[in-house]
Amino acid sequence: MSATTSAADPTRGRPALATAGLLVLPLVLLGLVIALFTSNNAGIRLDAPAPINLLSVDRTVITDGGFHLYVQNVGPGELTIAQVIVNDAVWPAMVDPGPTLARLDRAVINIPYGWVQAEPYEIRIVTADAIVIDHEIPVAFVTPTPTGELLLSFTLIGVYVGVIPVFLGLLWYPALRALGRRAFTLLMGITAGLLLFLGVDATNEAFEVAARVASPFQGVALIGLGLVLTFLLLEAFSRRQNAATRSDRDLRLSVAWTIALGIGLHNMAEGLAIGTAYALGEVALGAFLVIGFIVQNITEGLGVVAPIARDRPSWRRLSAMGLLAGAPAIVGTWIGGFTFSAPLAALFLGIGAGAVFQVALEIFRLIRRDEARDPAPFVAFGGIAAGMLVMYVTGLLIK
Repeated sequence: MSATTSAADPTRGRPALATAGLLVLPLVLLGLVIALFTSNNAGIRLDAPAPINLLSVDRTVITDGGFHLYVQNVGPGELTIAQVIVNDAVWPAMVDPGPTLARLDRAVINIPYGWVQAEPYEIRIVTADAIVIDHEIPVAFVTPTPTGELLLSFTLIGVYVGVIPVFLGLLWYPALRALGRRAFTLLMGITAGLLLFLGVDATNEAFEVAARVASPFQGVALIGLGLVLTFLLLEAFSRRQNAATRSDRDLRLSVAWTIALGIGLHNMAEGLAIGTAYALGEVALGAFLVIGFIVQNITEGLGVVAPIARDRPSWRRLSAMGLLAGAPAIVGTWIGGFTFSAPLAALFLGIGAGAVFQVALEIFRLIRRDEARDPAPFVAFGGIAAGMLVMYVTGLLIK
């Protein structure tokens, strides 16, 4: 009888409704405050001294028919594209879908122009408010389009940059098995140094890219999102895996997989840089980056195999780790070569940095577990210093 009465009690849901109301009340009051402010601008009667027009040129496509600029209105208000000037000459242009863009609207400016191969061009976009946006084409050439042949070329570049060097580094595995405990601590320190350097380098590159991101997309915030969330996500997976792990061998294997994943995310960002260099026509720079990354990335294979140097993983498992670490470079070259986006690049670089920082933390934990039995702090320090110096010296071939 009492259970029936309780189920039919109309006051049962009132506490929940009251809580919901208290949660919504501050938001309603906030909306009223914003409405009050916007109604009279707090009594301030000043007009803006000049209109603010900001237009971001996200991508330039060059065809035999001329230039095609993919633009976006990143200013605070509406703008209208009134005129296009190419090398100081006013030139007819068509804006698709239309010349007037609301905030964050996108459009394509089609400029029929008889350009000359390898010549530089300066394009000035003038808005109806007489604001000028300059865009430079350093070297004119037909923009690569996704064809089977070009896709294969970018795939091969990714293989050269990511897959082959990582697999060459895995070949150190038989030699590493003969090392003693102190040598293993040194090796783990080297791995941690490699990863720390990669993380710092990726963060620096991310901030350089973020400087080119339009302000509404908050390039630095994208770096923070990618770095912090990736770090926390991998940390959550690591803690869950460690809780379910029963032996040191399983723990070392788990760390090796995490290292492969972190390096793979970093290699995707490297592929992005290479693909972008080729897409922008900087063929010499692209080839230079490929050679530099090939030299540098052989050390990444060492990082993958170091935690499991004492164990006997199958070559099939080692190959899977090598693919996880190296193959993302292929995807990076595709994205950079065909659809480069500065916000996406900043996000990817942040993700890569967060991944390698978390993996470096996993290495430190392994070193501490080993040092609980045989402390060797200066050996670990020497390894970390050596790893960072190796990456610095190989980095001289890239920067």
